[in-house]
Amino acid sequence: MTYQECIEYLYNQLPMFHRVGSSAFKKGLDNTVALLAALENPQHRFKSVHIAGTNGKGSSSNMLAAILQSAGYKTGLYTSPHLKSFTERIKINGIDIPEDYVVNFVARQQNLFEVIQPSFFEMTVALAFQYFADEQVDIAIIEVGLGGRLDSTNIITPLVSLITNISLDHQNLLGNDLTTIAGEKAGIIKPEIPVVISKRQPEVAEVFQKVAASKNAAITFADEVFKVVPKANYLHSQVIDVYNQEKLYLSDLEVALSGIYQQFNLPGVLQVTSHLNNFNYAVSEENIRDGLKNILKLTGFKGRWQILSNNPLTICDTGHNEDGIKQVLAQLNLLQAPQVHMVLGMVKDKDITTILQLLPDHYVYYFCQATIPRAMPASELEELAREFNLIGKSYPDVNQARIAAEEMAGPGDIIFIGGSTFVVAEIDGL
Repeated sequence: MTYQECIEYLYNQLPMFHRVGSSAFKKGLDNTVALLAALENPQHRFKSVHIAGTNGKGSSSNMLAAILQSAGYKTGLYTSPHLKSFTERIKINGIDIPEDYVVNFVARQQNLFEVIQPSFFEMTVALAFQYFADEQVDIAIIEVGLGGRLDSTNIITPLVSLITNISLDHQNLLGNDLTTIAGEKAGIIKPEIPVVISKRQPEVAEVFQKVAASKNAAITFADEVFKVVPKANYLHSQVIDVYNQEKLYLSDLEVALSGIYQQFNLPGVLQVTSHLNNFNYAVSEENIRDGLKNILKLTGFKGRWQILSNNPLTICDTGHNEDGIKQVLAQLNLLQAPQVHMVLGMVKDKDITTILQLLPDHYVYYFCQATIPRAMPASELEELAREFNLIGKSYPDVNQARIAAEEMAGPGDIIFIGGSTFVVAEIDGL
């Protein structure tokens, strides 16, 4: 089969969560166990770091991968969902898995898929683990897809686990309160494997402490070790000072991700590198600086407070839940533009009203939809938004909405595109 035929087979034969939502989510690891057993358990043939969380796990995964690459390690990176190409999900040293490898893997395992009937995500996890094993990576950074306890990636035994921010998202699958959601994320904590929590959140700290104690796993709240002090924020980067136990550790650290929310992710990343030093993965201050300064080049990371153009200033961000949108709005507020033109699309299985309540009524809105079954029709979103005094027009897709915003934007105005990962994914030229 050709690569295009292979991708169509995967998209059409295997239920995809990002396209159809919860009906594609299979609770339990039975399929993953069966798939990997048939492949002779490739997950046992490489070292790994496992990363869960509501927001920040993608950024943390990419930051950590960039630092390890800078230190000279052959670094695998597994993330989801992809923005433009399926192959983005699986990388080694920032280079996507070859299309030929994907085709050959699927062709060889089609009969196995017919028997096990995995989800799209379960198959992708098996593909990633097989690729990392075949390529003999020094270490792989594995991002959880959804939740943690029952996520397909939870088949690994990592050197260290990392849990980032906990907030409300996927409540229909993970629970309706932070404590329950934290319990699902805590499912990645393994017996006697150290776990790092990026930020102590009083509402959920005890959940992690209890699970860690029951597993005899050493637990560290990274923000109690590393303190991040922002110094300057630019369109394409930010400069911060990092203190370790009150002593200046990294002065004038340049991070090529300008989202102010990255300051909540960085302590966890630094604490993980500290743990990895104990496993003979030597990471120097120079490696940290080089990795974070060059993360976009090293890993190809996209979609996090990304500048698309300067005239008018156009920014996209994949933040899509309550906490993510709050962070986006805080950063937009810092820019003090005369007017913000917000291109907005959302999926219909999210708590949309909670998000709409947060949005300013003085923005100009351009409602759109992604070309996936889960997308809320733009006209419905426009109608719902009007109940919150959010006024705008609807457009068939993100690019037409962006053009309309560009035509309306005055001097100094900002265009922001977001509300859904899948809307950002369909931006032309991303």
